[in-house]
Amino acid sequence: MVAEADRDSQYERFTTAADAVADRLEQRATQANGAASEVLTATAGLVRDRGWRKTVKKNINSGHPAEYAVVAATTKFISMFEAAGGVMAERTTDLRDIRDRTIAELRGEPEPGLPAVTEPVVLLADDLSPADTAALDTDLFIALVTELGGPTSHTAIIARQLNVPCIVAVGESMNSVEDGTKVLVDGSLGTIVTNPDADDATAQVAAWKDMAERVAQWQGPATTADGHRVQLLANVQDGKAARTAAGTQAEGIGLFRTEMCFLNSSDEPSVDEQAKVYSKVFEAFPESKVVVRSLDAGSDKPVAFASMADEMNPALGVRGLRVARGNEGLLHRQLDAIAKAAKDCGRGDNAPTWVMAPMVATAREAKWFSGLCAERGLTAGAMIEVPAAALMADKIMPHLDFVSIGTNDLTQYTMAADRLSPQLAYLTDPWQPAVLRLIDHTCRIGEKTGTAVGVCGEAAADPLLACVLTGLGVNSLSAASTAIAGVGAQLAEVTFDDCKQAANAALDAPGAVAAREAVRALLLNA
Repeated sequence: MVAEADRDSQYERFTTAADAVADRLEQRATQANGAASEVLTATAGLVRDRGWRKTVKKNINSGHPAEYAVVAATTKFISMFEAAGGVMAERTTDLRDIRDRTIAELRGEPEPGLPAVTEPVVLLADDLSPADTAALDTDLFIALVTELGGPTSHTAIIARQLNVPCIVAVGESMNSVEDGTKVLVDGSLGTIVTNPDADDATAQVAAWKDMAERVAQWQGPATTADGHRVQLLANVQDGKAARTAAGTQAEGIGLFRTEMCFLNSSDEPSVDEQAKVYSKVFEAFPESKVVVRSLDAGSDKPVAFASMADEMNPALGVRGLRVARGNEGLLHRQLDAIAKAAKDCGRGDNAPTWVMAPMVATAREAKWFSGLCAERGLTAGAMIEVPAAALMADKIMPHLDFVSIGTNDLTQYTMAADRLSPQLAYLTDPWQPAVLRLIDHTCRIGEKTGTAVGVCGEAAADPLLACVLTGLGVNSLSAASTAIAGVGAQLAEVTFDDCKQAANAALDAPGAVAAREAVRALLLNA
């Protein structure tokens, strides 16, 4: 036990170490771009989090040394994040990372991180922190394979930005691969071949490099080889991300996640405060379409002033539009702020402001939300992420100007599988034909009602799956801005008829793996 007289010095040791870790992460963030910079900044924010530090201090005041206090505090927060599920559960990797970095700093040891290598290697790991992924030397680490994680984890997103083949959640099978084994990693198929045929491997790598060159040269706008137009948009969470997206081929914003601006707010921001935040996104695309998602609080995005407390199953609880049932004023004020920001930025017909509600499940909800938007001169839409909304699209769409399919949640709800569970990654694959059939149904209804149908989930970032979605009738695709060129370049390689054939093949497949393989065989030979 630490004597009471020594506890202040123990806490000072901790704060000095934690500040050093946060400073290094923030310095790395200034040297990185896009998602990597955002993740490093967010990780530094965890180190500076007052709640985490307060818990460490409480542990020290109970007589524990700084090292033990850090481990105990982090364990508490990991349990809380795992219980919340979704994106919060995903952040447990970040928590373990800041714990290990702080402990190393306290002990005067080297900062944990990537192994030292001198020649190109494929990195196999239990998991990889976003901070380490962002710092990868892509000339040496040419592919990543992790036992844990998920397709929407920060590690996977950053790897895509770096254009590094990455396969996550492969399970314990990777432990049988010994150091020094030659492997062929196909990130698009999610396959690892040990000791591959040399000629075949050389041909596949050459084809990948050729496609990478075409991606680097692609300028947009996106069309298929025979001129079918597809609008490519960016997913953002704040003004900084929007400015980054504006430097890419993105034609606008297809998903502005407004709740991400307020995760650390204990009180609801005023209309004026919200409008200032929204204006920063609008200013990045002053003459382009911007799709704003109303507050998607709850479940994996707990917003202090909007989320329900202690739900038994938050992923199926009061989240998204459902929050407004018990606090309608919250939604009214947000829509007022969006309308104010659009007016202040001088947005008009040439730069439409579209607003969509998350977690819409019924026609009544769609009609109600549409009416609120109409009162403020906003274009109304809804997320299709609840299977019921897809199945009832014929009743929902007449009330709306557009819908956007959130494939991440639609997949997990359709397959009854947590999308961040490594054990269930084979189910939470957007290539699942069951999910594609719901998207197909939604697009067919959209054609009948004249309702624009977009996709804003991670599926839109997969070049081959983007072709399938185009063949199903999706009008726009919105993804991380770093993925846009890859999608556009792939669409330019195929015709619209190729996309339709690929869509039919995927719909008819018995499972996700078969769907992906069938489409790959069709399109890469098109």
